[in-house]
Amino acid sequence: MSASLETRLLPASLLARPQAFIVDLDGTMVDTLGDFVAVLALVLAELKLPVVDRAFVERTVGRGSEHLIRCTLAEVGGDAALYEQAWQRYQFYYAAENGRHSATYPGVEDGLRALRALGLPMACLTNKPAAPARALLAAKGLDGFFDKVFGGDDFERKKPDPLPLLKTCEALGVAPAGAWMIGDSSNDAAAARAAGCTVVLVSYGYNHGQPVSEVGADLLLDRLDQLPALVRA
Repeated sequence: MSASLETRLLPASLLARPQAFIVDLDGTMVDTLGDFVAVLALVLAELKLPVVDRAFVERTVGRGSEHLIRCTLAEVGGDAALYEQAWQRYQFYYAAENGRHSATYPGVEDGLRALRALGLPMACLTNKPAAPARALLAAKGLDGFFDKVFGGDDFERKKPDPLPLLKTCEALGVAPAGAWMIGDSSNDAAAARAAGCTVVLVSYGYNHGQPVSEVGADLLLDRLDQLPALVRA
């Protein structure tokens, strides 16, 4: 372990020991940017609108598919009235493309396996709608690590609102203070802070195009498989 990384991980010894883990999906476990780019290209072509580039998608994802579609229409000069049609076509194409242009990040599967071996409850909590989230986890062989999987349409509000975190903690049977939220963005951090959870962020991912190091976290990891050793320390 390098000196710089060791410094970043040092606060782990000062944190309350976890009673549960809640893990984000896009940008944390799976790099799904290619899926979003491909699906949006298909939708926009059907609507006879210009395509958006990968950089736009990277800084826009993370707040739910509805937000992504509205922002995309605004970006290309599409009429806001096209939203319902775009949303329907987006769901159609996403079901076909889900996982085809994505890859699990290095260290994620080993990290989840080691966390699961600790015997603590685990949930996946994402702003992606629940059905494609569960399908993606299954396609990447990650679904068996989680006791619960919740999507952005499972609750009245999405991250960065704390409600999804609070509801997930309730479903896992733990107090928010005992849950560690693992994510890649300010959405995850804000939701966790407001809910009273420990904030663990990964240094990769999307974070709306901003450096994740500027968000502020209790722990900042370069790989998910670094976390289990810290929990056991």
